[in-house]
Amino acid sequence: MTRIAFFGHDAADAAVRRRVQGFRDDGLEVAGFTMRRRDDVQVDWENIDLGRTFDGDYRQRIKSIFTGARRAADALDLLASADVIYARNLDMLATAFLAKRHAGLKTPVIYEALDVHRLLTRKDLIGLALRRIEGALLRKTKRLVVSSPGFLENYYEVRHRGQYRPYLIENRLAAGAEYGPRPKRDDTLSKPTEPLRIGWVGRLRCARSLGLLTELARQLGPQVRIVMHGIASPEEVPDFDQQIQGLENVEFQGRYRAPEDLARIYGGLDLVWAGDFMEAGYNSVWLLPNRIYEGGYYAVPSIAPEGTQTAKWINARAAGFTVSENLACTLPGLVRALIADRGSIAVKRSHLLDLPESTFVAPRGELAALISETLRDTGASGTRSLHRFSTPETGKAV
Repeated sequence: MTRIAFFGHDAADAAVRRRVQGFRDDGLEVAGFTMRRRDDVQVDWENIDLGRTFDGDYRQRIKSIFTGARRAADALDLLASADVIYARNLDMLATAFLAKRHAGLKTPVIYEALDVHRLLTRKDLIGLALRRIEGALLRKTKRLVVSSPGFLENYYEVRHRGQYRPYLIENRLAAGAEYGPRPKRDDTLSKPTEPLRIGWVGRLRCARSLGLLTELARQLGPQVRIVMHGIASPEEVPDFDQQIQGLENVEFQGRYRAPEDLARIYGGLDLVWAGDFMEAGYNSVWLLPNRIYEGGYYAVPSIAPEGTQTAKWINARAAGFTVSENLACTLPGLVRALIADRGSIAVKRSHLLDLPESTFVAPRGELAALISETLRDTGASGTRSLHRFSTPETGKAV
């Protein structure tokens, strides 16, 4: 059985767990080599703890590359048993290559770029140095996995053209987990006499989104309810608690488990906010967030700012609503219109239910195909076209 050495930035992160589950669903064995962001982390896969890291502490995270690589190399038998090394995030890619060097291995490496960090887009010497490091590592990898075409079009093709072989794997739900049935067409939305329920789900890291949603709550009062699920980033929104304090129509539900809690979360929403401005003009414009797939599966339309990859995805599938700047005016305007005519939400909900489940849930075999192709690869770098996995349901590229 093919074995993966999986280098992950946080063993407790839902996306890391989803990727491990995806590998296992496709019949691959996984040995984890993971950092963690807190101490109380338990995993259900064979795992080497590479130490704790901290959000925003870049000096510590650079140091962790060297200590983590040594810990991984010390687990030589486990690391050497892998057919492929799979690394998520640039710091984990550096850790993986250094561990591979310490262990004297020739195992092929796949790099999954979760996003394009703001440091990489800087125009100073720091940005230049990091891009050079990234480029040097990219040239040694067998595949670059991205979750959105926007990352390729706007960053990798601009900064690293010809230095990588791309592979698109969207942030869809993992194939093997249980999400419950999709809603029925006659399932009712909230009643016109009830508040319109708008959710912000996942990594709550965008100060502008928080401001837009809390201001929406103030302006519309009992006509709207803002429901937040996830972990608020203390680095990006340090005043999170103060901003929501005293707003009776704002609920913060805190940490949740995926996929166990997803049906409950999205079953209590009419709309999901899919905007992000943490890295405005760069990563925030290029990404495709988890919540559009999660919400789509449960037939909850999304709202996204125009001019983003998310808005392009939504518009191509009639999966929600987009709003233009100035959002402080256009977002309340849209929500008022939807409160007055909830039939518009029902129409989008119907469009979501018309889409095949594979739009939102990864097809089985997607990750196995990536690994198999990588193992067949001789190292030739002639083709640079974006690989898109074809779903078994439709045979169409996704």
